[in-house]
Order: sequence, then C-alpha cells, then structure tokens
Amino acid sequence: MYKREYDAIIVGSGPNGLSAAIAMQQQGLSVLLLEGKDTIGGGLRSRELTLPGFIHDVCSAIHPLAAGSPFFKQLPLKQFGLTYLQPALQAAHPFDNGAAAILDTSLNNTIQSLGNDGEAYRQLIAPLLKDWPLLAPDILGPLRFPDHPLLMAKFGLKGLLPATQLLKRFKGKEAKALFAGMAGHSMLPLSSLTTSAVALVLLMNGHLGGWPVPKGGSMAIANALGDYFRSLGGEIVTGVYVRSLKELPPARAVLLDVTPRQLLTIAGERFSSLYKWQLQRYRYGMGVFKIDWALDGPVPFTDDACRRAGTVHLGNSMEEIANSEYMATNGQHAERPFVLLAQQSLFDDTRAPVGKHTIWGYCHVPNGSSVDMTDAIEKQIERFAPGFRDLILGKHVMNSVQMENYNPNYVGGDINGGVLDITQLYTRPALRWSPYNTSAKGIYVCSSATPPGGGVHGMCGFHAAKKALKDIFSIRI
Repeated sequence: MYKREYDAIIVGSGPNGLSAAIAMQQQGLSVLLLEGKDTIGGGLRSRELTLPGFIHDVCSAIHPLAAGSPFFKQLPLKQFGLTYLQPALQAAHPFDNGAAAILDTSLNNTIQSLGNDGEAYRQLIAPLLKDWPLLAPDILGPLRFPDHPLLMAKFGLKGLLPATQLLKRFKGKEAKALFAGMAGHSMLPLSSLTTSAVALVLLMNGHLGGWPVPKGGSMAIANALGDYFRSLGGEIVTGVYVRSLKELPPARAVLLDVTPRQLLTIAGERFSSLYKWQLQRYRYGMGVFKIDWALDGPVPFTDDACRRAGTVHLGNSMEEIANSEYMATNGQHAERPFVLLAQQSLFDDTRAPVGKHTIWGYCHVPNGSSVDMTDAIEKQIERFAPGFRDLILGKHVMNSVQMENYNPNYVGGDINGGVLDITQLYTRPALRWSPYNTSAKGIYVCSSATPPGGGVHGMCGFHAAKKALKDIFSIRI
C-alpha cells in the first residue's frame, strides 16, 4: 500500500495538513498524506446535503483568511482550479428597524453605514490597514519576538482588549453591532480578552482582500491544494483512519493534523508524563448547530444590503449578541441566538439549479449540545427576512454531537480546535518553547490546536512543517 519509508508523513488532510504536506514536499522530500475519509479536505468539503443539484459547504463557507493567508498567497492555486468570487458586499448586519450596517472592501462605504460613528471607525481601522501586510506573519503565527515590535504593540493594545471594552469608543448601535458580530466569530464571551483581535483581523481582511466564496464550493480550496501537492510529487492515500503510530510506515517526521484528544490516542504512549498531563488539561470551547437550506429563491431580506452580502450576521444589537455568546459559554441556549449566515449561491451559480438558492448558517451552543436549534435559527432569519420559511425546499441539520461524529477534530462541536482565550491562544496545545513540537522526537502537531488557531489559512500547518524541517532535516524556510 505504501512505499517502504518516507521522509515525512502527514495525518489529516484539512487545510493545515495539506499546507504542512506542501511545505515539506516543496523541499524535495518524500511526503505521504493520509486521510481517514474517502476525500481530502477536513473542514473544506462540499456535498449535496439537501436535494440534487444543491451544493452545500459541510463546514467552512466564506474565506477571508484563506484569501489573505501569507502561505496560500505563495502557492499557484489558481493554476489548479481555485477561483475566488467576491460578493457585492462582504457582510451585512441588519437591525429591527429595517436598516443595516455593512462591511465593504471600501472603507468609505463601510463608514457611511455607521452613522455618527463613522469617523471613530476610520480612526480605529485605517492605521491597522496600513500596517496589516507587516503584521500578518506575526499575528498568524506562534508567539515570538515580532519582526515589527512597535506595530505589534500598537495592534496588541487594541486586540488584547475584550470587545465589550473596545466597543466603548462607539456611541451608536450600528458600529457596536457590526463589531460585536465580528467578535462573535471568536466563540468566546465578548467580555473575554482577545475578542477584539478576532474582530479586527476579520475587518481588516474584509477591507483588504474581501470575504470571498470559492467557486464550486469550499472543496475547491482542498482540491487545489491537493492537486498542487501531487504535482510536486507528493502522495495522498484516503480511506485510512489512523488510530496509532504503529499503523504508519517508517518516517523521519510525523505531523498530525489532530487536536489533543486524538493526539493522545494516536501517540500518547510516546509522550512524557508532563506533556500528556498538559494535553489532558486542554480546553475545548462552545459548539455549533448548523443548518443548510435549499431555497426556491433568494432570502427576502428587508434591507437591500443584506440581499447583496455574502455573509449576514443576525443579532440586531451588541447586547443581544453578547447575551447569546455568554449563554452558550455557560451551558445555556439563547432564545434569540446570534446567527452567522452565508449566501454563496448569490455569487456562485454552480451551487444551485437556475432560479434556486442555497444558504448556510449556524449558531453557537454549549459544547456537546444535542438541542435542536432549527426553530430558533429560522425565527432569527424570518425576523429580518419575512417570508423566508415559505421558500424552503429542503434542509439539513447538524448538532454539535453530529459535527464531532463527522470530524473528530470538532470536539463537542468546537470548530476552532479549542478555546482561543488569552490563556490558550499561544500555549495551545501545551506550554512549550515551540507549540508544534511534542515531547517525542520527530512527532509534531499541525492542527488548529496550535497557533494561530481556527480558520482556513493553513498557517498552523506551515509553521509546524517549518519547525520539523529545521529540527529533522536541517532545512530553514
């Protein structure tokens, strides 16, 4: 089935596993990538979940971090079939009064939607936009002395703040709600440190590179990465679920695109007692409840901006969003959950039959929840788009337990690979000089359980490969 021996073996073909495999194969090594399912991709898969001809993204859908990834930008993915489609508006945030705040690539257009807080928004974002190309490699990497310490300190003074604190610079509901929705992607209470950083990174990527949709589905990113890896001479074997290192052929380095729970199962016997103890203490965050819909037409949002946006945040006010995230963290289910909605078929006509549409949405719930949030989510959509339910042709739901069954890395439905709070942001998965090294020589972690954490950017895999190349092969990249 395999060759006798490899330089490196990567277990798991999510965006981080694929990135690690590519980074090592680019150095002329012999690299084997193993995937437990029949297709590669991890969180980058697309399927007909509802009705024939309706293509839904099983996990991730909108990709600001993929478009802005320092590693992906170096790869010729367009030559391997990847096309990004930009929505007319990156995101919209509707209110009960029928208006909406927006995130547009144009800073000025965004400012105009924020009422009297437009200038405060400009003062917050404009300087960071200028610095982002220099900041991105440090922010999307492990803790280290930054290449641009003064710029990093300037970002940190804002980014380390809880979103609830940074929001005090705004007076009106528009800017507060827009920023709160961005911070909600952190899957933390908005009163937590670092939630502002998540919001700022998403806003900057929206202005600089957009929040694009991959044509044909998120699987297009995985397919392009996989095809590029093969073109370099890499080998991919699917349908092999690795439960122990003993199942692998000999290799000088093994990189595991898994979170601590699976890492202990696969390689725990090779680890020191201290490292195992640290992994056992690793914390997972809130889960998600996700729905995909097949629709007879576009979502009939009251506000025109929402009908042109790739992403719509449904939470009305900062207070409502903060309450929803607080409840999910504390084992409760909000009556009005913060809903993150994607409308891929508005901009990608390959996703649905002519005249029909797909949408994708989820809310945050307690880790491991099996509570059915379908009615609560659909009520939130209907609240801002009366008549929505009349368009539903089919739907597919996944609770947190089903999310983990689909992908074991989503422990309890946590799609971020673990809590991203201040105590675990740079110490994930354990407190070590390098978070990618385990206590066993030649074994590395390359998943979202390492810095910089969740999202489709491949940087966890790239940095893990960079460390393995230096340690094992004396190659610096």
